[in-house]
Amino acid sequence: MYPPIEPYETGKLKVSNIHTLYYELSGNREGRPAVDYPVTVVFLHGGPGGGCDPKDRSFFDPTKYKIVLFDQRGAGKSTPTASLEENTTWDLVKDVEKLRTHLSIEKWHVFGGSWGSTLALAYAQSHPDRVLSLVLRGIFTLRKSELNFFYQEGTSHLFPDAWDEYIAQIPEAERNDMVLAYHAQLNSEDSETRIRAAKAWSKWEMATSKLYVDPAHIARAAEDDWANAFARIENHYFVNDGWMRDGQLLEKQGIDKIRHIPCIVVQGRYDVVCPARTAYDLKKIWPEITLHVVPDAGHSSREPGIAKLLVQATDSFSDI
Repeated sequence: MYPPIEPYETGKLKVSNIHTLYYELSGNREGRPAVDYPVTVVFLHGGPGGGCDPKDRSFFDPTKYKIVLFDQRGAGKSTPTASLEENTTWDLVKDVEKLRTHLSIEKWHVFGGSWGSTLALAYAQSHPDRVLSLVLRGIFTLRKSELNFFYQEGTSHLFPDAWDEYIAQIPEAERNDMVLAYHAQLNSEDSETRIRAAKAWSKWEMATSKLYVDPAHIARAAEDDWANAFARIENHYFVNDGWMRDGQLLEKQGIDKIRHIPCIVVQGRYDVVCPARTAYDLKKIWPEITLHVVPDAGHSSREPGIAKLLVQATDSFSDI
């Protein structure tokens, strides 16, 4: 990954009567030799509800890219924090386009991992004429089978110790639908119940995201504000099926709209949050993509093999 950099501009964009997004620009603002404008990339963070991290700027060559990071509705520095009102997949798709227009960008590269890959596919299928390339990681399309694997039965067989902590928050009689059971607690009128559930929900994901479990990664789930936004928004999307038909983003009519867009996918072989099945299914319906399966990686974009291939991908598209 490229060395850390600081943004040269930050701003806020009001996208509804309720929501205001935080965004930042870093990297190249002047253009490249023989080109009077910088090539622009927009980074779509995971979760939903996860927000951006300063390290996310480092996937891109700052001498070539104008790098746009923004926190999605209710996440990170966007306000109001953890808000579920007017917060759907299609609201976020509209927000990406509003931000592009606000920044006077004609077309841009789109980069997203995990939930960010979901939003990237949804945005590209809605606005294919605005996307120069796609770099995706840990493909997730919100199918019921994907949610069941991680939140009901699948990953539980690989991380039984972390699973026991995750289900301990829920009465035994309600464990047949963990997403729905957590939804009740994450939206409880009692703030202590909400925060306790948010930390347990977040810890489950943090504890399973890397091939080698990272205590620092898990520790983030103990932060009240971050866990509250991450868990409440993520669960809100999942309990509502992302406001999409099951498998909608993998349907031929949607893929046909973006088939011309160059796309590189990086997938960890041992990703138990967004298992390789979905990336494989995307490759079957869209054989034109380049799919890299990293043999010694899980879900996190910070794992060495994944990070290396993501940077190689963005480097390869920097002259488009």
